[in-house]
Amino acid sequence: MDPRYPVGTFSMPTTITPALRQTAMEEIAVTPAKIRAATAGLSDSQLDTPYREGGWTVRQVVHHVADSHMNAYVRFKLALTEDEPTIRPYMEKPWAELPEAKSGPVELSLGLLESLHKRWILTLRNIKPSEWKRTFRHPEIGVLNLEKTLALYSWHGRHHVAHVTSLRERMGW
Repeated sequence: MDPRYPVGTFSMPTTITPALRQTAMEEIAVTPAKIRAATAGLSDSQLDTPYREGGWTVRQVVHHVADSHMNAYVRFKLALTEDEPTIRPYMEKPWAELPEAKSGPVELSLGLLESLHKRWILTLRNIKPSEWKRTFRHPEIGVLNLEKTLALYSWHGRHHVAHVTSLRERMGW
């Protein structure tokens, strides 16, 4: 198993059905609880352990998920309220190197994720079928629609939870 991709790499579905959207929303809804459970009881030393050689620490992973999902939430809101807005990407690697991401308490991001995901799920569950095709423009990737972005972030949460759980398994924590 490649420790970079413990649940496999993301593969964009060619067709997204209402059932697939529902499953993805359910996965996004449980991501905060899963990442909280994955990090429960870890010491500061364990939180500061990279999930793989050359990778981020568990602490950085938790803060990254919060950063990433805040950006995703805003992208959804922009796409729902503007005609194909151009979003502003962020530099995730330098963000993960900022002092608060390297040493801040994970509880800050765990609590943030819980509140953020409640808002995000409320938004997602109220998107009309026709609105799933709404788009935003990513300057580096191009045009993305909301249903494909939903699939991406469903995978993203599972991907990072698995970084922590697979590390715990390897280390016997």
